[in-house]
Amino acid sequence: MALDAEIKSQLAQYLQLMEGDVLLKVSAGSDNVSREMLSLVEELDSMSSHIKVEKVQLERTPSFSVNRVGDDPGIVFAGVPLGHEFTSLVLALLQVSGRAPKADQKVIDQIKSIKGEFKFESYISLSCHNCPDVVQALNMMSVLNPGITHTMIDGAAFKEEVESKEVMAVPTVFLNGEPFGSGRMTVEEILAKMGSGPDASELSDKEPYDVLVVGGGPAGASAAVYAARKGIRTGIVAERFGGQVLDTLGIENFIGTKYTEGPKLAATLEEHVKEYNVDVMNLQRAVRLDKKDYVTLELENGAVLRSKTVILSTGARWRNVNVPGEAEFKNKGVAYCPHCDGPLFEGKDVAVIGGGNSGIEAAIDLAGIVKHVTVIEFAPELKADQVLQERLNSLPNVTVVKNAQTKEITGTDKVNGITYADRETGEEHHVELQGVFVQIGLVPNTEWLEGTLERTRFGEIIVDKHGATSMPGVFAAGDCTDSAYKQIIISMGSGATAALGAFDYMIRN
Repeated sequence: MALDAEIKSQLAQYLQLMEGDVLLKVSAGSDNVSREMLSLVEELDSMSSHIKVEKVQLERTPSFSVNRVGDDPGIVFAGVPLGHEFTSLVLALLQVSGRAPKADQKVIDQIKSIKGEFKFESYISLSCHNCPDVVQALNMMSVLNPGITHTMIDGAAFKEEVESKEVMAVPTVFLNGEPFGSGRMTVEEILAKMGSGPDASELSDKEPYDVLVVGGGPAGASAAVYAARKGIRTGIVAERFGGQVLDTLGIENFIGTKYTEGPKLAATLEEHVKEYNVDVMNLQRAVRLDKKDYVTLELENGAVLRSKTVILSTGARWRNVNVPGEAEFKNKGVAYCPHCDGPLFEGKDVAVIGGGNSGIEAAIDLAGIVKHVTVIEFAPELKADQVLQERLNSLPNVTVVKNAQTKEITGTDKVNGITYADRETGEEHHVELQGVFVQIGLVPNTEWLEGTLERTRFGEIIVDKHGATSMPGVFAAGDCTDSAYKQIIISMGSGATAALGAFDYMIRN
């Protein structure tokens, strides 16, 4: 497998940045993946005098480790790290060669201070846009701390291992042989899970802010940038920077940018915020809002922050179908991201719950990978755009069931079927399958504000044209509000509106 010209020229530029020699230890068999991997490794060897190759026997075949000469930092790629993992390979080569990782010094110090032996294994798919963040974080930790090792395992290349460990969502991470976590995780989240993060007193001692933004998605980032540009003391509290954008793959309606991907956009949002003097408090969950002399915000860890004004931009999350089996089989056949988890269901039967645009897009996407897709729609008709419906109807391996109420997702240790009722006759039907993708819209992250602010019956915060809520000094923006449309570009505009509204409020009060 020869690399295409574009990837090769990108690679050539990156490899010039290597600072020292790197030894690739390769364990290959006679299978197709081994042949692809050998071809990639030989191509790397031919492109840089800093790269040497040695054939060995590693724990998994096919795989290769990335080593300093005479030293093994414990980074292994089991599979061929192309597709979304191409960047992970490039960064591993650069960091092992001696190039410093791009991370906050505080994070680097945290990683270096961890004591003990930690063997991480991450199961990924090359089409997963959330996996590289996890792979790159664990690789960086392996470079910085001799007690940490990491192996990236491509699920498609190690199907038997994936089946035996019952991995049904990517990324899934094991630590010392035990399940550690699944889904997208930043290096800060991994460190927090390992018990290494800021404590409450560190946060409570902070001076009051002029504007405190709650939420780090497009609305929150926009609000923080607009506030900080006014030269006022700005803080941002985020459960995970980027919010739901991190779970979005292709973005083609962000005006001025023909195409981008969610994780890429989230990274640029965070970069832009950090250009300004904004106090970013990541991995912090707000639990209570109150108004005294200042607006006070209590966090889950007990810390209390104070500010003259607060902008709520807590976004929304996937709506659950709330039937028996959904929670029990989450990541064991129940999934919410067809781009990430679809490849794990190759050749299997799956259902998609939801007939709106996201549901039908998911069904079309999955039909190219899986054996058969059953679409289950509650209403008598699909709600997706006509062009999507026409594309769906042209596919031979899709069945659409309308006017159907999902009753239960069945299984033992993983999903084995779905039960639905015909809403007209009440008759129940059971479909045997291995995966269920839930695509039924969004629910705002505002439960913690119960009884504090005026909200709609759907839980959306009611705002006026300045972004002001029913509590003086408190503003809101984005998908957590009663805005008519939930779109990235609309969230950014409303974040800017809320920041200008908050600034105006401070001038007048």
